[in-house]
Amino acid sequence: MTNLRDEPFEVDVTRSDVVYNGYVWDVREDTFRYGNASLVRHYLDHPGAVAVVAIDDDDRVLLIQQYRHPIRTRDWEIPAGLLDVKGEDPRDAAARELAEEADVEADHWEELGNYAVSPGGSEEFVRIFLATGVRSTGETFDRDDEEADIRKAWVPLTEVLDGIAEGRLHNGIMTIGVLTAARRRGI
Repeated sequence: MTNLRDEPFEVDVTRSDVVYNGYVWDVREDTFRYGNASLVRHYLDHPGAVAVVAIDDDDRVLLIQQYRHPIRTRDWEIPAGLLDVKGEDPRDAAARELAEEADVEADHWEELGNYAVSPGGSEEFVRIFLATGVRSTGETFDRDDEEADIRKAWVPLTEVLDGIAEGRLHNGIMTIGVLTAARRRGI
């Protein structure tokens, strides 16, 4: 068995500037030495995010559907959100997002991993959690903008796996989270 893993690699960054200050995240321009070359790269300067695969006692996954403008789609995904509260523990942020987006809380939490979403163009990592022992919070959070018409569905895990395998579901974070949770559960 191989011990295949990504390897951290440091380069000499000679300049780093925010070249576009955005509403949610910025674009950064870095100049750095790589071998004998001086290279310039632009990427999303992102605070990171969390996501939650919530599975109930009937092996159903909580999916939410909301509009995502860059892909012009109301895609099915798992509850997720930015790590935008300074000093907030990622597990606490995941619990907050689960409540804010789906009005659900959980008794048991397990970290599934920390994944680079688009390493060629963003420094974003998403830490994904498995939440079990789930139940309603008993309250409904106010939502606006694209979250105002979130649709929630509890879908059998096997149906979500089929949707991924058949190319009907496209959200990368949901795909990684559900596949990892299914493997952890021996499915």
